[in-house]
Amino acid sequence: MTSTTKRALLGCIADDFTGATDLANMLVRGGMRTVQTIGVPASNDRVEADALVVALKSRTIPAGDAIAQSLAALDWLRAQGCRQFFFKYCSTFDSTDAGNIGPVTDALLDALSSGNHAGAFTIACPAFPENGRTIFRGYLFVGDTLLNESGMENHPLTPMHDANLVRVLQRQTASKVGLVRYDAVAQGASTVREAFGALRNEGVRMAIADAVSDADLHVLGEACAELTLITGGSGIALGLPENFRRTGLLDEHGDAAQLPHVEGLSAVLAGSASKATRAQVALWRETRPAFRIDPLAAARGEDVVEQALSFAQPHLERREPVLIYATAAPDEVKAVQHELGVNEAGHLVESTLAAIARGLHERGVRKFVVAGGETSGAVVQALDVRTLRIGAQIDPGVPATATTGAEPLALALKSGNFGSTDFFDKALRHLDGAVR
Repeated sequence: MTSTTKRALLGCIADDFTGATDLANMLVRGGMRTVQTIGVPASNDRVEADALVVALKSRTIPAGDAIAQSLAALDWLRAQGCRQFFFKYCSTFDSTDAGNIGPVTDALLDALSSGNHAGAFTIACPAFPENGRTIFRGYLFVGDTLLNESGMENHPLTPMHDANLVRVLQRQTASKVGLVRYDAVAQGASTVREAFGALRNEGVRMAIADAVSDADLHVLGEACAELTLITGGSGIALGLPENFRRTGLLDEHGDAAQLPHVEGLSAVLAGSASKATRAQVALWRETRPAFRIDPLAAARGEDVVEQALSFAQPHLERREPVLIYATAAPDEVKAVQHELGVNEAGHLVESTLAAIARGLHERGVRKFVVAGGETSGAVVQALDVRTLRIGAQIDPGVPATATTGAEPLALALKSGNFGSTDFFDKALRHLDGAVR
């Protein structure tokens, strides 16, 4: 690595684990060698990469805790020498009226502007057209459907009942929220920069940015070259590598996505209740072994962890991948939440799948496909994963990854709503090395 890339250029903070790998995937595609950490590293020892992504589990925790974790991540990234910073959240803007997107953005802006509250400015753009997330006139669409009619209105933790992101974000912050309209984006980066200036003059501190295509994201990325902080989904990162390349800071890397080959058994764990994951689970179950976790049985004290591992054992002995899942239809999820409480139900599923992941690892599983952001966070913590190298894309928003160290694990960490219906099989083939 040359002297220009020994210090990281872009420092990223992601509010969940699959979102972090989604962003890292985008940066690798842009030719940036990318390292993802699980939480804030304890040491400030230099990590050699073009981009660093700190994966937090802060999307649904109290806003004060999310702010504290995000600021700690920012401190570490600054110590690594990063020049620009990115706060990454879901392409469906998963949040509640209490946060955490607005409060964390405010805190990061304050920290990066040395307290100059009035002069700070950033955009908020969760658009990801490749996965059907587009923004027009401030409204977020999932495919051809408004966000609040897309199934996200049934999300167990962050139900989205309003597709107007200006309104959604304004409810989360005392800062003035504006809109970079598509009219400006369509005219190019210089017009977008002019729009930034006009919004700043109006006292706007955060602006939702319209985008309906990858070309729009490249325009926005170029326009954001001088912003210290950018916020959004992974899509807006499409245009960021080229900014560093134009200034001579980013070298060309032909091996940005290279990962080590990992030997061992394979398994799939699914905790998401999203439409995409439900379809993926249904397809797998048609022909492949699967075990469903019953949260109510776990709450009654049944040893569902041992039940799942006992189910898996004979299949693993035949080197046959298994699926262990808690995925259920929205009415079933609501019934469990009604019985146990929303937070307790979520924690029970996560802790159960985490314990199963540890048991599978003890039985020789070294390749894990995990569906769901919260589930992925619980699993990587259970497996004591600290750092991930980011590899090639499996499906839009989902790369292959591998842990660092002498005995690496291969992981595909999937946001609940991402991936084709046959994603589980596709990911396992990729992790097995059939797709290089």
